Amino acid sequence: MAKRFSCHKISEGKATADAIISKDRIMFYQVRPEDGMMEEKNHHLEGRIIAKKVLLFPGGKGSSVVQQDGLYHLDRFQNMPAALIVQDPDPVLVAGAIIMEIPMVDRLSPEFYETVKDGDIITVNADEGYVEIQD
Repeated sequence: MAKRFSCHKISEGKATADAIISKDRIMFYQVRPEDGMMEEKNHHLEGRIIAKKVLLFPGGKGSSVVQQDGLYHLDRFQNMPAALIVQDPDPVLVAGAIIMEIPMVDRLSPEFYETVKDGDIITVNADEGYVEIQD
């Protein structure tokens, strides 16, 4: 049976995809738009693809210009993450998620972060306020 956790909606929408978990903050400008691969040196996700996955991460980094430009180019190549689960949403990330129409949530319980693993199939339903980890 799937495990369901309540969350807070930041940007509306629903998505189901594999989870990819970052221990590091993300600057979307450092993600290669052609395939969604993290290029930032020494980043927890260096060399990994975030495209079309549910991205769990602490928060963003960098100026609004580089964040929005990075998201724009990922969208242009259709390599945007399927959804965002963020621990520390800042105004730049929030604006980007809303503008680019990426489901984005926060305020999940510590139990969620203890349970979820890289590669788990996750449903983010921002509209109804839950995240579900599939069996």
